[in-house]
Amino acid sequence: MILQKTNNIHNTLQNRLSVQVSLNGLSFLVTNPEKTEVLFFIEKKLDHSTTPEELLIDVESILANNEILNESFSVVSVIYATPIYSLVPAPVFDETKASEYLKFNSKILANDYIAHDVLQHLDIVVVYVPFMNINNFFFEKYGSFNYYHATSVLLKTILEQEKYSLPKMYLHFQKTTFDCIILKNGTLELCNSYTYKTPEDFIYYTLFCMEQLKLNPEHLPVVLCGEIEKEDANYKIAYKYIRTIEFANTNTSQLKIDADANAHYHFILKMHK
Repeated sequence: MILQKTNNIHNTLQNRLSVQVSLNGLSFLVTNPEKTEVLFFIEKKLDHSTTPEELLIDVESILANNEILNESFSVVSVIYATPIYSLVPAPVFDETKASEYLKFNSKILANDYIAHDVLQHLDIVVVYVPFMNINNFFFEKYGSFNYYHATSVLLKTILEQEKYSLPKMYLHFQKTTFDCIILKNGTLELCNSYTYKTPEDFIYYTLFCMEQLKLNPEHLPVVLCGEIEKEDANYKIAYKYIRTIEFANTNTSQLKIDADANAHYHFILKMHK
């Protein structure tokens, strides 16, 4: 499915391009930071999990059919929402051993390029595998650009704005995965991603995380964001087992990507700076 929004577009170097890449789809967002407005947004969702090679074909097709994406931008950012990542405390991180942090819980290849994001002031390093074929394409197309893991954006956004002293859980949904983040006293207690097929899968992993950290679903506030709404089966089963549920506050972002969608949709693209 492709959603598209285009306003009057002027070729200006003030415009920024943000691209979110996952194995289940792509999103392209063009904004003008000075006017805090969305100039262009297109999203392609895939019915199945694809490969980096197939994703690149989709990237090339979207650029070929949308003239604005072939202009110059002040900043180009690519965000990888992929399941292969690991968090490492910054004081013990060793860049020469980057692959060691991934190989215990992920299958990586000998020729995989290992990247990492340093979250300043949070003492966290996110280690992950970007898609180098897509990186190479964007470099050839736009020159220098920034790339991050989606977890880095989530953690930075949540930890910098969250001042709640008691435990709190954040759940960020994509089509077949969700991220679970638990904070206590403003610090990170847990961050993990889970693949799910049914609402029962989702609630099992969620309640298991609570149980392991000895948190009570009767008292723990849970914040939802991403691809979830009140009519979803995921929301309904969460409401059955969890007492306090709310959708994420996006008031710090003035971007309205899709007027018909809930404000917490496209959370990572909206909150990325």
